[in-house]
Amino acid sequence: MTGSIFWYDFETTGIQAHSDRPIQVAGIRTNEQLQEIGKPLNIYCQLADDILPHPISSLVTGIGPDVLQRDGLLEVDFIEQLHQQIAQPNTCTAGYNNLRFDDEMTRATLYRNFYDPYAREWQGGNSRWDLIDVLRCTWALRPEGINWPEHDGRISFKLENFTAANQIEHGQAHDALADVRATIAVARLLRERQSKLFDYLYALRRKNAVLERIRLMQPILHVSGMFSVERHCLAPVLPLAWHPSNRNALIVCDLHADVTPLLELDAETIKSRLYTRHDDLTEGQLPIPLKLIHINKSPVVAPLAVLREEDSQRLNFDHALLQANYQLLKENSAQWQDKLAVVYHEQREFAEQDVEQQLYSGFLGPRDRKLSDEMRRAAPEQLQPEFWPFDDARLPELLFRYRGRNYPHTLSESELQQWALFCRARLIGECSGAPLNITE
Repeated sequence: MTGSIFWYDFETTGIQAHSDRPIQVAGIRTNEQLQEIGKPLNIYCQLADDILPHPISSLVTGIGPDVLQRDGLLEVDFIEQLHQQIAQPNTCTAGYNNLRFDDEMTRATLYRNFYDPYAREWQGGNSRWDLIDVLRCTWALRPEGINWPEHDGRISFKLENFTAANQIEHGQAHDALADVRATIAVARLLRERQSKLFDYLYALRRKNAVLERIRLMQPILHVSGMFSVERHCLAPVLPLAWHPSNRNALIVCDLHADVTPLLELDAETIKSRLYTRHDDLTEGQLPIPLKLIHINKSPVVAPLAVLREEDSQRLNFDHALLQANYQLLKENSAQWQDKLAVVYHEQREFAEQDVEQQLYSGFLGPRDRKLSDEMRRAAPEQLQPEFWPFDDARLPELLFRYRGRNYPHTLSESELQQWALFCRARLIGECSGAPLNITE
């Protein structure tokens, strides 16, 4: 079946994807040749009584509470309309920096509203993709034919800067629909100027395509925002091992860095230093050259052979250092292999206190998933908690908040009092989970 791409963008109450709230979402569907098909989506979401938007957000977006009260949908209706789009079979959901923000906002909103937060990403032949790493990769490997904007002497990947440098109509930046149209125009430019690279990267939205390009202990190129623009967001990396608990994560080593800490330090020291900001390292301490590649997040990986001679010169690519580090790791594997399991052993020292922040605290069981799907289809008057005997301890509290935000008329007198106290506590900072309170 022919696939399509649903390009989308949120405007939100702030920058915290799991606690802030969507206030606008816009989306445009294109075919895989980037021709627009169907009617654009452009909807607003009312603010719930327990959420205080950040003033800067209102200034940046120009969307005030009065607009949301007049034009906004209840969150339950807002997410239903978005879900209808992103859950269509053979849909690739895409945007600009969406994997790190918009998709996380989507997951959190689906979770709050009793949808499966992940199914739409893979069921029915679906996938997701992010144009920002396509832009980074094009700049690093095939920059010809495109204007690359700078800000304060450094390359800028801000969407509005790139569109201005390439005479792309952007309308009002930070309006969701304008940002979506600009993102599609950028995609068209990249596809027109570097079609082979564009198609190669589009294929990497599938995990199997990524896996085909990875072999343990065989160096590859990797483009990521985790590498500085001074390095062209690119590094040769060596796949060392798969993550001990996350089957979608590959542990790699940066071959343009000093790899001796992996050989000389014990596992606990490596782990501590890995999560220490470079600026916070003491003088003489070397950073840890380890990184994760998530194969389910459209990573940019490529064989070393894509580097042309002129690319190596332009990128100051040190083939000798790469080879030396590769040999060092290969010949001394016994000194680092067992350390990786300790370094990447995940232990949550601080569990999220608020139920709405517990998206990643476990999958729902089949019974709760079925009950959640039935509950969404039920009439508001049928949402009393006694009708929904969930097993998962998160769901009763989520249901109470779901009713308070969307169907307060279904709350009993005591529940209304409880809801009012909850909203007050959120707004004055007496309970966790709110992105902002009046004391901040």
